[in-house]
Amino acid sequence: MRGKEIRLERIMNRNTKKTIIVPMDHGVTNGPIPGLIDLGQAVDLVADGGANAVIGHVGLALYGHRQSGRDIGLILHLSASTSISPDPNEKVLVNSVTNALKMGADAVSMHVNIGADSEARMLADLGSVAVDCMEWGMPLLAMMYPRGKKITKDNDVDQVKLAARVAAELGADIVKTVYTGDPESFREVTRGCPVPVVVAGGSKTDDRTTLELIEGAMAGGAAGISIGRNAFQHRSPARFVRAAACIVHANKSVDDAMELLKV
Repeated sequence: MRGKEIRLERIMNRNTKKTIIVPMDHGVTNGPIPGLIDLGQAVDLVADGGANAVIGHVGLALYGHRQSGRDIGLILHLSASTSISPDPNEKVLVNSVTNALKMGADAVSMHVNIGADSEARMLADLGSVAVDCMEWGMPLLAMMYPRGKKITKDNDVDQVKLAARVAAELGADIVKTVYTGDPESFREVTRGCPVPVVVAGGSKTDDRTTLELIEGAMAGGAAGISIGRNAFQHRSPARFVRAAACIVHANKSVDDAMELLKV
């Protein structure tokens, strides 16, 4: 088994080949938002619920990851922008694959906004990082979002499947993108992408809406989820992750998952 395959097993369930990832990179974008004030506690809670991996910047590795509780995979995020930037859609490299290896990361991730004014530079960065990942056997998760002046609907199936395919063509091992709204259209995204696709959770919403999104995405061929605020800002993050796992790993229904959220 090659190094990349070994690392992929640390961020995916080896039996189901599916994954539950909780992104916690929001501290750079938005600062210390609710749910991420204490990074160590945030990681422990989602790990206790059975999440396969968390995503974060260097701060997560230094101050929040694997300090106590259950083990959980670490995906080190390599690109960033802040919400008060002149162009928040412009993501710049802030870390490297070799440094991620030194810090013990199981994978790295990058964010690319297809359609943004800075798309060309972000694609160049993605391609360069993908080459480094091939060299070092490091899995690469690409967060691909249709965002920019020409984008009128960020979950348009044609634009989402373009974004996902671009990531695979440039060397990503896993693609994270937005849900297109129904299993049939999302199936177009997963069918047209030769690597696993995980669905983003988006803005904070109610439990049933989030679980229905997860169920629809899995029915549409998703390899899992990458949901942040709806997990770490939940009144019980561990319980929410268990409910999500009920759908992702056990193929249960939304109603079954909702039962797990009852106090």
